[in-house]
Amino acid sequence: MTSAYDTPVVLDRRDGPYGEVVLRRHGDLLQIIANGCFLMDTSDGRSERLLVDAALGALGPLDGRDRPDVLIGGLGVGFSLAHAAADARWGRITVVERERAVIDWHREGPLSALSAEALADPRTEIVEADLLAHLRETSATYDALCLDIDNGPDWTVTDGNDGLYAPAGLADCARALRPGGVLAVWSAQPSAVFEGTLRNAGFQQVRTEEIPVARGVPDVVHLAVVPG
Repeated sequence: MTSAYDTPVVLDRRDGPYGEVVLRRHGDLLQIIANGCFLMDTSDGRSERLLVDAALGALGPLDGRDRPDVLIGGLGVGFSLAHAAADARWGRITVVERERAVIDWHREGPLSALSAEALADPRTEIVEADLLAHLRETSATYDALCLDIDNGPDWTVTDGNDGLYAPAGLADCARALRPGGVLAVWSAQPSAVFEGTLRNAGFQQVRTEEIPVARGVPDVVHLAVVPG
């Protein structure tokens, strides 16, 4: 049980091409900090699980179709990957993570307790790359993109991430999605501006699902569908 008086202990600190990334333990929790900005911890995972479930639900009844392929943007503490891998309805599960440190923490560090089984799943592939670069360069297509690399479209971890939520970045997302594919974006708060950008980029069925939290404004998942 984490106490407000526990002192966080730094387990690893790395300097990479995007700045500093830190893994620390605070009581029972593991936390990831990027450039001094709290990203996520192992306290709950409801938001990450809903991100994956909302994307699958937005695809509609599978009705005997091949299992849908999903790209997860951001490995984080591994909740999204673990939840997707625990669901036999998903096909190929590709995780794009730009921080080598985060990948290492999962493969051979403290976060392996959360993700070892999912990483061993033959459907899982980890790609070390910047998400925008991957979307521009890949020839692969997916049925769903589940993106959780920032605190939301209005609160990015690094300035370069802004491009993902702009028209050009959303066009890259659309190109990587098959007809009828779903884009799901986690955010710490709703963004009416981002909803408008999604519609202007040609996405349909744009909506926002709230995720209740213990205190403050609910987290949300922005959902949008590529025309079939």
